[in-house]
Amino acid sequence: MGLILFLAFSFLLQGALGGIICEELPAELCSFSVSNAGKRCLLETYAKSDRMAVYQCKTSDVSVGVIHDLIETDECISACGVERKAIGMSSDSLLQPQFIAKLCSPQCYQACPNIVDLYFNLALGEGVHLPTLCEAQRANPRRGMFQIQSSSAVAGPVTSPGPISAHTDISPALAPIPA
Repeated sequence: MGLILFLAFSFLLQGALGGIICEELPAELCSFSVSNAGKRCLLETYAKSDRMAVYQCKTSDVSVGVIHDLIETDECISACGVERKAIGMSSDSLLQPQFIAKLCSPQCYQACPNIVDLYFNLALGEGVHLPTLCEAQRANPRRGMFQIQSSSAVAGPVTSPGPISAHTDISPALAPIPA
């Protein structure tokens, strides 16, 4: 009962304050969050005059579509194998079997649509279909990774997925993976 009251109060408070504004989020909550306008929050660093690195949350140009006002849960961060203090994005993670295993796990793929949508679009930008990659990983992890690497579909780092994520339906990313 207490959890329900807490969640109800949180949503009422968010609505009264106008929702999530990336620039107002602490660095610890920035990565994988979505603003009230449906834009992804992006963690950046900059150097202060004393050469000390400072983290700052910024609103990116990447639209999510149907997700608004979201701070990703700790459960999804853990289940999907991502890090809260992630700075930028890289398609290199799509070549890491351990990462793909976590991303494609039912705990992530079926329960964390925000993270799956982000990586679906990152993979798509590199010419890889995430559900196909997850099928290959599930069937034979080594063969799946070999097919992706040999196709040269995932070539190098990408600091921002760009406007690829500007779609209105996240359902392609969440299509069930055949067992």
